[in-house]
Amino acid sequence: MNSEILKRVVRAIADGSQGDLEQLAQTIVKSERQIGHTRLADELETILARSRPARTRNTSTSEAARTLSDLPTSRRHGESLLTLLPRESLEHHMVLPREVDARFARIEQEYAARERLGAYGLRPRKTVLLYGPPGCGKSLGAKRLAWNVGLPLLKVRFDALISSFFGESSSNLRSIFDAAKERPCVLLLDECDFIARSRANSKDIGEVARIVNSLLTLMEEYDAPGLLVATTNIEDSLDAALFRRFDDVFLIPLPGSEEIEQLLRTRLSAVAVSNDIDWRAIVKQLEGTSAAMVVKAAEDAAKAAVLEGKKQVAGKHLTAAIAEQQRASQSTNGCN
Repeated sequence: MNSEILKRVVRAIADGSQGDLEQLAQTIVKSERQIGHTRLADELETILARSRPARTRNTSTSEAARTLSDLPTSRRHGESLLTLLPRESLEHHMVLPREVDARFARIEQEYAARERLGAYGLRPRKTVLLYGPPGCGKSLGAKRLAWNVGLPLLKVRFDALISSFFGESSSNLRSIFDAAKERPCVLLLDECDFIARSRANSKDIGEVARIVNSLLTLMEEYDAPGLLVATTNIEDSLDAALFRRFDDVFLIPLPGSEEIEQLLRTRLSAVAVSNDIDWRAIVKQLEGTSAAMVVKAAEDAAKAAVLEGKKQVAGKHLTAAIAEQQRASQSTNGCN
C-alpha cells in the first residue's frame, strides 16, 4: 500500500468518515488486483461484503445528505447548482482503444501520486477536456475517473447556473468553483459548450463574453484538491482560449471492431449466448456507430430472447436489435 493511500485512510479515521473508508478499501482492492495479487484482492472483497453492517449504509446516507445541504445554490431562485452522483451509482467500466485507456490511467496515476509529484515541483493533470461524437462515452469517462480516484462526482446544472440578470451567471459559476475547493470531488462540466461557446461566433457577445471570461479566469486559477472534467460533442465551437486552460485534451473515439465485439460480449455476459453467432458479421453491422448504440443493441437483443422464452440470445436477436437501432437513428437524423 502506498503512502498516499495510508494518509487518506488515517485522515478518514480521524474525520470519522465511514463512507470515505469504504471507498479507500475499494481502492486498495483495485490496487492489489492491478499488481497481480488476485488472491489477496478476492479475500479483501469477501471481507468487505461479509462485514459491511447496516450502519454503514445509514452513515453513507447521512453523509450524502450533509453533502447535498452544503452544495451551492443560485442567488436568485435558490436552486442547487450541482447534482451529486453517489459513488455506488457511478458506471465506470469502459471499453476503449489501448492508447485512450492509457491516457485515463495516466490521469488516475498522477492524482494518486500528487504529493510525491509535488515534492519535485511537478503538478499532476487536474483539468481534462474530453471530446468526441455523441454516445462515445465522454460522461462515462468522468464517472470512471471519479470511481478510480475515489472521489464523489458533482455535475454542474447549467439550467440553474444561467441567469438573465447581469452578472449572476458568473457569480453562480464562481460559487461552483469555490465549492470544489472546499471538498475534493470530480467536477463535471458536461457538454460545456453550453457556457464556453466561442465569443467570436456568438451573436450575444456581451452575455456570452462575460460567462466565457469568468470560466477562463476560474480555470486559470483552478487549484482545487480534486479533478475538473469537461466534455463536448462539438469542440470546434469552443472558445480557442479555453483549450489552453486544460492540462489534457483528448478524443473519445467511436468504437472500432475490437471494441464493438468486446462491448457486445460484456453486455451479454449475464445471459446465455448461442455458439452459432457470426460475431464478425454482427460487428460489421455496427461499424461506425457509437458505444451507446452498441450497448443498447445488446440489451434489446437480450430482452427479446427473454420475452420469447428462449434460453439463449441468438444471432437473429442481435440482427433485429441492430436494425431497429439504425432505423431509429435514421428517423432521428431525418427530423433534424
